[in-house]
Amino acid sequence: MSLFTHRAYWRWSAGVQFARLPSTMAPLAFTLLTTATTGSYRLGGVLMSVLVATEMVCAVPMGRLLDRVGPSRGLPVLLLLTGAGFVVLAAAAAAKAPAALLFAAVLLPGIPGGALSGGFRTLLADTVDDELLPRAISVDGMLLESVLVGGPALVALLDLAGSLVPLAAMAAACVAAAVLVPRRTASPDQVEAEPDGLSAGLGTYLPWLCCAFTVGLLTSTIEVAPLPLVQRLGAPATVAPVVIAVLCGASLVGGALYAWRGKVGDPRLFLTGFVVGGIVLAADFGWPGLLASVAVIGVCGGPLVAATSVNLQRLLPKNRRSAGFSLSFTVQSCGFGLGSLAVGVLPLWLPPLFGAFAAAVAGAMLVRKPARAIGTVSVTS
Repeated sequence: MSLFTHRAYWRWSAGVQFARLPSTMAPLAFTLLTTATTGSYRLGGVLMSVLVATEMVCAVPMGRLLDRVGPSRGLPVLLLLTGAGFVVLAAAAAAKAPAALLFAAVLLPGIPGGALSGGFRTLLADTVDDELLPRAISVDGMLLESVLVGGPALVALLDLAGSLVPLAAMAAACVAAAVLVPRRTASPDQVEAEPDGLSAGLGTYLPWLCCAFTVGLLTSTIEVAPLPLVQRLGAPATVAPVVIAVLCGASLVGGALYAWRGKVGDPRLFLTGFVVGGIVLAADFGWPGLLASVAVIGVCGGPLVAATSVNLQRLLPKNRRSAGFSLSFTVQSCGFGLGSLAVGVLPLWLPPLFGAFAAAVAGAMLVRKPARAIGTVSVTS
């Protein structure tokens, strides 16, 4: 069956895009909300930090819970709880609640929200077969780009009707995602019959977690620093969006080529692109060097994410997939956060070198092992 006529995949895809939408809307929505209700945009930034930290801390425990009850049964509950949390936060802000109460309220969507991505990724294994999986992940990565752009734009539009409307839309998106969660999956009893995922040992998963960390670390040095990157070349601030446009365009091209091939590919090739791109970005070779390095990193990013995800699925037994994928997304977020911090406190040439070094380490971990099947054979889902 072709992926583009695979009805179950597109139902899954619609659900996961709705589930992602609140996360892309939250930064601007929180800022506009607190500015309107308290006069402080900084409070919105702090609320976002609390939300992200809560999601990262709770991702693996909530993922383990999903593994126990089954993602198809547990995800709708977590999504409804997340949506209810956004409603409570909006109500607290509308009531002019103190900052401490707002911090407590933002925990409500953060606790269940951390495992949503991992849960949906687990369901993908039961939605498409192994042959379609690389293409499915790559197409999903391309759709993610549109959600990342569309989320803030939607907030800006909805804010015209009131600062509480974006949070209401975030809650509605969670409800829509809950309705679209695929129901036809393996039963919890069958899932629990699989071997314990911890028996493989951390060393088996470490190369792929390092790949996920590298993606977050290196891409953040571009996404967070387009302004200083162009100012380093003497260009005005208005040119900064060009850097992001090149990164997104290259990422879409890389994802499209990867989806067209429909094969897992060798992640060491993509890691090599990251090493070269990071070094060139740090070296400051003018506009040609900047645009070429950003393009190389963008082209390699999507395929590396897909290859990492496919290989993790091959390693993770079914009764640990939600927790395992949640850990992977958390590690990638940690890489993004550390890269963002590095851009803020270190010389501009240094953070890309950290990303290149992380890519080299991940590649070295894969040198002595088969790049497409480390640990276990593929599991037919």
